[in-house]
Amino acid sequence: MTNVDPKLLEILVCPLTKGPLRYDSKAQELISDQAKLAYPIRDGIPVMLPEEARAL
Repeated sequence: MTNVDPKLLEILVCPLTKGPLRYDSKAQELISDQAKLAYPIRDGIPVMLPEEARAL
């Protein structure tokens, strides 16, 4: 299981809301509570495309 660098989390924002993201280590996703979307992390790389995100 890959951990996301905390400094990277400080920089990354939701591409739709420009709001903060939280890291779900169990699901390997970055969660945007404002957009109600979960962005996947594949091979340690966050996929920040709304069309790749899972609705919450």
